[in-house]
Amino acid sequence: MTGVPASAAGGSSSARRTGPRGTSGAAQEPAGRTNAGSAIERGAAERAATDRDTTDQGTTGRGSAERCSTEGGAAGRGGKIAAAAVNQASVWNVANLLTMLRLLLVPAFVALMLGNGGYDPAWRSFAWAAFAIAMITDLFDGHLARTYNLVTDFGKIADPIADKAIMGAALICLSALGDLPWWVTSVILGRELGITVLRFVVIRYGVIPASRGGKLKTLTQGIAVGMYVLALTGPLATLRFWVMAAAVVLTVATGLDYVKQAIVLRRRGIAERRAALKETEA
Repeated sequence: MTGVPASAAGGSSSARRTGPRGTSGAAQEPAGRTNAGSAIERGAAERAATDRDTTDQGTTGRGSAERCSTEGGAAGRGGKIAAAAVNQASVWNVANLLTMLRLLLVPAFVALMLGNGGYDPAWRSFAWAAFAIAMITDLFDGHLARTYNLVTDFGKIADPIADKAIMGAALICLSALGDLPWWVTSVILGRELGITVLRFVVIRYGVIPASRGGKLKTLTQGIAVGMYVLALTGPLATLRFWVMAAAVVLTVATGLDYVKQAIVLRRRGIAERRAALKETEA
């Protein structure tokens, strides 16, 4: 009787020992599955967070790029507007102001030249002063434009017009007053206008550069016309005749030289175009 209770007791003890272990093992299995599920959920959450970060970075990058592009476009437009403003303001530079002054001196010179009948020595002296100022500004405006990079489209057009205007006005006034033969005026003005037209005709092939003879011609013409504007008598009147003769010779000689250069330039340009066309066809 004592053994049975002992076995029973042992069995009960074993059951008690097994019970807790069984319960622990049974509890550990769902706990493991729960931990694995939690790890999977954490991994998915981390991947989702990484994807969101990547998306946010991409969105931020695109936003930054769009802002940079917008800012760059605005800066580019602002730069173009500023450049246009600078170019517009550059028209009012010193060289162009001198050219404008020379244009304004043309009507003033004509008024002074024809004042009081056109033969008053005092009025002719004032006319000579206006003519001299115009010729001096012609020497400086081109030099200033090239030296200080003040070349503008306005200057390219207005400068030769001002040169031809003041010289043409002086020659026509002198011929109208009977101080200078009309054929001299016709030769000088015909040459100036003809060479100007010739430059525009051959400009597609190149530019005819100004020669030393052309510069000497301009200087001689200015001196000769200035001497005729003044009411000179005696030896000075004889001297101005020879100076004008030299100016006419230089006018004709340089005009023929410009025509020769234009012909050579045109032939060279046509030959180069034909060669380029052959290379393209080949």
